[in-house]
Amino acid sequence: MAIAGGFDIHRRQVTFDYLDTGTGQVRRGRIDPACRQRLRAWLERFAGRDDVTFAVEGCTGWRFVVEELQRAGITALLAEPAETAHQRGPKKRAKTDRADARHLRTLVAEGRVPVSWIPPGQARELRVLLQLYRDLREEHTAWTQRIHATLFHQGVPSLAGRLSDPRARALLEQDIGLSPAGAQAVAVALRRMDDLEAALAPVHARIAAFARRQIACKALAAELYGVGPLVAAIVRAFLGDARRFSSSAQAVRHTGLDVTVYSSDDKRAPGHLSHQGPPILRWALFEAGHQGSRASSPDHLYYTDVAARIDANRAALSVARKLARRSHHILRRLGDQAYAPLPGW
Repeated sequence: MAIAGGFDIHRRQVTFDYLDTGTGQVRRGRIDPACRQRLRAWLERFAGRDDVTFAVEGCTGWRFVVEELQRAGITALLAEPAETAHQRGPKKRAKTDRADARHLRTLVAEGRVPVSWIPPGQARELRVLLQLYRDLREEHTAWTQRIHATLFHQGVPSLAGRLSDPRARALLEQDIGLSPAGAQAVAVALRRMDDLEAALAPVHARIAAFARRQIACKALAAELYGVGPLVAAIVRAFLGDARRFSSSAQAVRHTGLDVTVYSSDDKRAPGHLSHQGPPILRWALFEAGHQGSRASSPDHLYYTDVAARIDANRAALSVARKLARRSHHILRRLGDQAYAPLPGW
């Protein structure tokens, strides 16, 4: 006798559907509100059992559900969202929370869950820190672009790439032809940039300290041109256990950098990136791929050839795919050492 079930997670509630394979009884319902304490109390009904398995899709909210399942001694399966949807097949009726939970329960009972990697605790914390860094960096870039747009819109000479220069900052504090509102907008943007830089510094320092000591990050940074501590930490945290991929092509697909292929009856033309997988991983590999433009890069000839035939962005994407494949091989070679927790971090 065993329990096979599935959870469908939303911000307000968690919908459950589980089957007792011994009696054939199916139970459905909701855990409301969707929070750790309420889920922990609900899971007490399975106390003392070692034959309980639940699956949850790897979407926002999976972390606390998986952690509570593991805490209760229940087998937790993290289902890959795209493959789970593919196994559902063509949509024949309205998609509901109950239908999603039932679909996951069916996959568990039949042993067909497209399992994704559940990162260990330290990797989960690193992911949060890396995502924070990217959010802060994107906001900093947005304010920088806002300043350049304001200057251009009001006919002030461009300061592109010079906002970090104290002389450029001093120039912006003078009367350079901005309207009163424009001057206020620039002053506010500069203050926001200073606040963001102050927040970025300790986050970046903590990530760099981890990457300089962790064996997988050190190997990635040493063997891959254009990959520094930050990108190495992102690859290690979000590519995950590379041993679950049977080939480097699967690792590239996980990054979402692969080109999709559609049948002729589909509405969208082929040639688009799949965009499956973590966006931060695509961003990091794409940024590292641009380093192929440097003459010292081992991929320089390849980069320049693709850039000449198409454009620089396509060349960076092509190099990024190469980096994803090489990262896959490096992490597989390191084995368990790649994912060993770093003491004192």
